[in-house]
Amino acid sequence: MPFRGGRIMSHRQEMAKQDPAVRKRNFQEVALGFTPEQAIAEAKRCLQCKRPLCREGCPVEIDIPDFIAQVAADDLVGALRTIQKKNSLPAICGRVCPQENQCEFKCVLGKKGDPVSIGALERFVADWGRENGVEITAADLQQNQVKVAVIGSGPAGLAAAADLALLGYEVTLFESLHAAGGVLRYGIPEFRLPKSIVDYEVGNLVKLGVKIKTNYLVGQTVTIPELFAQGYQGIFIGTGAGLPHFLGIPGENLNGVYSANEFLTRVNLMKAYLFPEYDTPIKVGARVAVVGAGNVAMDAARTALRLGAQESYIVYRRSRNEMPARLEEVTNAEEEGVIFHLLTAPVEILGNEEGEVRAMVCQRMELGEADASGRRRPVPVAGSDFELPVDTVVVAIGQGPNPILLRSTDGLKLNERGYIETDPETLMTSIPGVFAGGDIVTGAATVIAAMGAGKKAARAMDRYLRTKTGPPRR
Repeated sequence: MPFRGGRIMSHRQEMAKQDPAVRKRNFQEVALGFTPEQAIAEAKRCLQCKRPLCREGCPVEIDIPDFIAQVAADDLVGALRTIQKKNSLPAICGRVCPQENQCEFKCVLGKKGDPVSIGALERFVADWGRENGVEITAADLQQNQVKVAVIGSGPAGLAAAADLALLGYEVTLFESLHAAGGVLRYGIPEFRLPKSIVDYEVGNLVKLGVKIKTNYLVGQTVTIPELFAQGYQGIFIGTGAGLPHFLGIPGENLNGVYSANEFLTRVNLMKAYLFPEYDTPIKVGARVAVVGAGNVAMDAARTALRLGAQESYIVYRRSRNEMPARLEEVTNAEEEGVIFHLLTAPVEILGNEEGEVRAMVCQRMELGEADASGRRRPVPVAGSDFELPVDTVVVAIGQGPNPILLRSTDGLKLNERGYIETDPETLMTSIPGVFAGGDIVTGAATVIAAMGAGKKAARAMDRYLRTKTGPPRR
């Protein structure tokens, strides 16, 4: 009999983590996942609501109550199959998706207590499937001989590629670097999302028939018109927002100043997480300042500790209440000893005679009226300048759109911020047959939001191509 109930007063299960004193000096995964007993106990907290609001909060439309009921009944194969109907990257989403602002935010139990740990349950099911050799199912796929191209193998591209493959298309995924994954592989640290997880879930796409071409920089190696000429009838662009923003203050050209994009990509691409097996060319001194307070900033500050920094600082011009990072990531950073300089803004970076960073001049701030973002605007406090001795500065204040493809594609309309303009319903661009989604359209957002855009675009591409070429539906 299926599970249909919940225990309102039961406590939320807590996932075990590495000890902070140990983990801050290694790159092994911090969160250790649920045990089977914990997963079943947590699943039994679900009320199985008649109107499941949690499902409404999921950008990729997972049938959350059904998979949780299957976990509660110890039907883990069934739970995995339920998740995979909608989500091709469950182990990734279970680790990095901000469930607290989405499905868990909608959970009825959260109104009077702790919501169900939906993300941790998704991770548990996905990990169990991988560890027990439960293969992704590709049964009943009917190839329609229609070729489509997906540009960029981040979360938007991976989701679009998976759904298009399931719809029967011959999908080729183009990635500019040497391995697929985009921000999942190169932007998120090993201790938060192990590369083995990315490898496994990308491998599942290959099992669905997706072809992956790496070291292809579309816009340079091949252009969009050339892809059409090669027989691709639909194209999805998911190249993300990887152009770093800087502070625009004196001293940013000194040695020891990085964008967070470069800092984290070097660590991931050049395998600093496997030190001393790999000696990554990245300068990390005794004191590292990371400017910003989003998830990327937390990643950089925590990575600096693991690379040997004695002190790692977050420098943020607003207060704790305005920090955009997930609470979980802020808590992990604090546990590991990251020092927070809040209501503090850098105004200049100072160097020594060799052109290397020696200090950062900062100014105290106070909060004024709300700005366009809805957060209170930071206002400088007169005469409050001070020097913060640092050896390395990492700027983590956001990114803009990757420009290479945009500059090389005639007729591709951009909005006033330089992102690709799309039809809000179909995600088609100004070029017929070319669709786009994820950060290259919206600006930097979450992994799951990008995946939702990839899925939406895949459905729209299917409708467009059936109208154009008449491929059979599954």
